[in-house]
Amino acid sequence: MFRLFPAYFMKKIDDYRKLLGVNKTATLKELKSVYRSLMKDFHPDKIQDNETAKAEAEEKSKTIIEAYHFIVSICPETWESYKEEYTNTISNSLIADIEYKGVTLRIDYADGNSYEYFDVPKNIFSKFINADSQNRFARRQICNAYVYRKVTSNLVPA
Repeated sequence: MFRLFPAYFMKKIDDYRKLLGVNKTATLKELKSVYRSLMKDFHPDKIQDNETAKAEAEEKSKTIIEAYHFIVSICPETWESYKEEYTNTISNSLIADIEYKGVTLRIDYADGNSYEYFDVPKNIFSKFINADSQNRFARRQICNAYVYRKVTSNLVPA
């Protein structure tokens, strides 16, 4: 169903897993436990009398938070938890907006859901932009061909 992780994202994933001290088989429960332990150790509020150490702890905690959220977002358990919603969104909701940076494509849908697709080549993005039906092209060529993660919750517009 998914292509292999591209080299850039593999390195990012490996770096984040190394930072958290987990392997690729870590469950969501294990990730949460590791994350909480690390945040206890590196929370900037623990340091009161050393501004330099506090600033370092703040940067480290931001990196830990970013790593945790990224690893959780690509975890198979996470994908499984919103698989039905994802299928419904890509099948029934119109594309409201798109953003392409580097090799990351973000698609915002009219139902309020947004997904990032990784390692989307520029030529595929160009074909997507020029497609007669962007929704159909996305479903056939992007949605189940590239690694993705959900980046917003289901906020139905008023």
